[in-house]
Amino acid sequence: MNLRPIGVVFRKELVDVLRDRRTLISMIVVPVLITPVLILGVGLIAAKAVSRARHEVPRVMVLGGGDSPQLLAALKALEAIAVVPPEGDFTNQISEKRVQAALEVAPGFDAALAHGEPTTARLLVYEGEMRSMFAAQHLEHFFRTLRERTVHERLATRGVPDAVLKPFELDRQNVAPPKKVVGNLLGGLLPYMVIILCLAGATYPAMDLTAGEKERGTIETILCSPVPRTHLVLGKFLIVLLASLASALLSLTSMGVSFGLLRDFLGAFSKHGPAPFPLMLSASDVFAVFIMVLPMAVLFSAAQLALALFAKSYKEAQSYLTPLMFVVILPAIASMAPGLELNFKLALVPVLNTSLVCKEIMTGTYHWNYIALIFLSSCAYAAVALTAAVKLFQREEVLFRM
Repeated sequence: MNLRPIGVVFRKELVDVLRDRRTLISMIVVPVLITPVLILGVGLIAAKAVSRARHEVPRVMVLGGGDSPQLLAALKALEAIAVVPPEGDFTNQISEKRVQAALEVAPGFDAALAHGEPTTARLLVYEGEMRSMFAAQHLEHFFRTLRERTVHERLATRGVPDAVLKPFELDRQNVAPPKKVVGNLLGGLLPYMVIILCLAGATYPAMDLTAGEKERGTIETILCSPVPRTHLVLGKFLIVLLASLASALLSLTSMGVSFGLLRDFLGAFSKHGPAPFPLMLSASDVFAVFIMVLPMAVLFSAAQLALALFAKSYKEAQSYLTPLMFVVILPAIASMAPGLELNFKLALVPVLNTSLVCKEIMTGTYHWNYIALIFLSSCAYAAVALTAAVKLFQREEVLFRM
């Protein structure tokens, strides 16, 4: 194969792509600027929201307890909550966030404690709502302390030491290094973002070099040049691949820098010093993820080039390529499902296999047998897609579809 014609086509298309504002935005601006803004912005907003909710005094409605003045007095003395009297439908007030929780006290609570009889208190919360969860934590801590103090007093009156209730201690210790903990938490998200940006980076060049040529009426001129169709499509493919790989590489680099900045910002924002886990990506992990994404970029570039070739205009090309985005997003999201582990069958599923193995790489775990299988299978899928694109470029009814 003569590489000189491919190089000529590549340089010509590269100049055209660099003149296209939409391609530059999807290839450079989005991964370099948008990704750090999202990571840093969401991280800082979430940290401030949690801090604000933690320092806000939640409103707690106490239901009953009129015959238990000691309990009510102890609850009202708590600085962490604000006790409000019963009013209206408490369930609606909790759901509408006018109060953060409600405490239903059984009749005769104080008397039952004094006589050693069983009694109950029910906590009503808005599950998943942050301020309601903080209110629940304060109340649970209060009743846990009350229960322990009551047990201690009863044992003391009988001359029984507290150690009777705690014959042994059970300690839990994390043995996984911080890198594995962070990789397990964020390893599903980062490959997902890289794969999506890799796909998005190839979208506009693929449309411009096919449907765009048809719209501008320049495809006939290109086909009349003394360049074989195979060399022509390979030159166009390399431009689309370059855009895809540039998006992937820039997104990985910007993510590494963004997480480093986020760690520093959270450390400065927190009163307890720096973040407990190293929110950063090592160069070896970034390189490994990039190598695994490489055949995916070839697959995306060839597939989008082939699909866009059927279109007669930009608008029609967008309608063809939009479903491909959902086909890629679904398996990429599935990789973040809890309990989904890499195995032989999943190693053959396109996109899902790359996302799963990149998740393992982020934790510092390298399953070389799966890595080899996934890389080779992804290369095979990419070769099929590229062959299809070359074959379609040789069909006149596709190129000059009216």
